[in-house]
Formats: sequence, structure tokens, C-alpha cells
Amino acid sequence: MWIIAGTIPDPDFSLLVPEGPAPCSASLSEAGLHLPDGRTVPVERGTAALAATALQTCAALGCTPPALLLAGDTGSGSGSRRLYAWLEKALPALAPRGLTFHYLFPDVDWHNRLLLAVRELENAPLMVADAGFMYVAKMSGYADAYELFTPDVGELAFLADEKAPHPFYTRGFLLAEEQNIPVLLARAQEHGNCPANLIIKGKADHIIHEGRLHAVVDNPSVPAMECIGGTGDIVTGLVTGLLCAGLPTATAALAAARLARLLAAHCQPDPSTPVSRLIAALPDVLPRSRDEILALGRA
Repeated sequence: MWIIAGTIPDPDFSLLVPEGPAPCSASLSEAGLHLPDGRTVPVERGTAALAATALQTCAALGCTPPALLLAGDTGSGSGSRRLYAWLEKALPALAPRGLTFHYLFPDVDWHNRLLLAVRELENAPLMVADAGFMYVAKMSGYADAYELFTPDVGELAFLADEKAPHPFYTRGFLLAEEQNIPVLLARAQEHGNCPANLIIKGKADHIIHEGRLHAVVDNPSVPAMECIGGTGDIVTGLVTGLLCAGLPTATAALAAARLARLLAAHCQPDPSTPVSRLIAALPDVLPRSRDEILALGRA
């Protein structure tokens, strides 16, 4: 089982948890993301966009989709803490193969309790972190416990700043510009603030594997994608789906970066295009790339 854990920006959204050894999957339609308990949430950006992308990816590759663990939280942290508490207790029974953590309130104490519970499992899951949970993973000092982070260049600058508690407080001399990626990466690695694998998202995506540059993906380039909120969530959703399919981390990261760009080229969006329209087009792109992706995994 792979689990996506994150929040929905609705204070009245009650906790959604994976039920049973083979929990029912969510589904997707034009109306939004249909959850196993009958609720529907819009696919605009954030964890809903990540989850929708992962579901589409798994459907195209014919693999078991991830289960969803979701809480309502608009920034107070209360929903996130309910999610942390539930997962800490449920982890031994769930025994997940992987976990993708996304928009969660960055609570260092709860992060560390959860990480301790993960480390007590007989088989440690692969862990992917983006957004708020990536921030708290860095803040905790245990970034190296993770398999993959998916920062943009601004977030990489935050990872490189050993003193910053949040990206808002990244010191100004750490310039979040693509030409500075080697320097920022080296500094993040020096201070133990990133795992060995990263997808650094930007005009060119840098794939870092085992601490070294593995690939740069910069084509096709569709400038409008940088203006559309949620496109970073698509990349993290793609890599989650590919990891669910059993691809090695470096292969999944490279394929996710490629697929996001192929999707952009297929859709030819403008800055006003909603991210839901991009995700809805994934079934048009993924089947044509399936054989290439699986071949990458066998290479």
C-alpha cells in the first residue's frame, strides 16, 4: 500500500482515513476527486491535485493506486495534528510500502513522533515529501530519512539555509535563481537538509540521484506552466504514481519530469488554464508514454 497524506483547505472537512487492508480508491471526474466515503473535493491545486494525478498515473500503468489520508486544515494546524495522531497509531497495522507527505502544518514535534513510529516498522516505507511536510522534515534535522524531496528553486534555497524555519525566512544572500542550483544544493547537502534524491522543479528540472546530478529535463518548454498554480503538485503526483508502479526512484523522478512537460506540450495551456484541465488530459498522454516509462524501469 502507498499512502498520500495531506490536507484539504476546508475547516469542516473531517478526517478521511484508509480503511481495511485494501482500502477503496478515490476516483476522478469533471466534478472533482470522488473520495471513498462519498465526498467530492475540487481539483484546483494542493493535495487534491497531487492525488488526482497519482490516480491517473496508476490507472494508465495498471498498478494499485495509492490510498488517501486527508484532513481539513486552512492553516491552524488542528486538522494536520489529527492526521499526525491517527497515522502514528495506525502505521503498524497499515505497514505501507510508501508514503507521500504533502500540504501539512509543519509541526516538528508531531513530525518526530511520526518518524519514530516509521522507524519502528519492520520494513521502513519509502517516504516522499513536498510542500509543508518537506519544510518540517528539513526543520526537524531528519531530511536524510526521506527518499525524495520535490522542491522548486525557492524551496531549495530554504533547504540550503540552515537557519531558516520556513521559506519565508530564507536569508537574502541565498539567491533562488536557477544558475545558483549547484551552490544551493551543495549547501543543503553540507548541512544535511535534503535527502539523496530530489526533483528540483523550474524552467529546467534537475534530477538529483544519490547526491549527484542525474539528468536535466528542459524540453519541451511551455512558459505558461510557470503561471499556473498546482503544476508542481502534478510533478509530485506523477512521481508518486510511478513509485507505486515499482519504478526505481531515479527512473520515476526522470519520467515524472518528462511527463509533466509532455502534458504541457499536449495541452498548450495559457496562464488562465486550470490545473484540473491538465490533469484531465493525462489519459491522453500517459498511454503513449507507458512503454517508454516501463523500459526506463528495466534499464
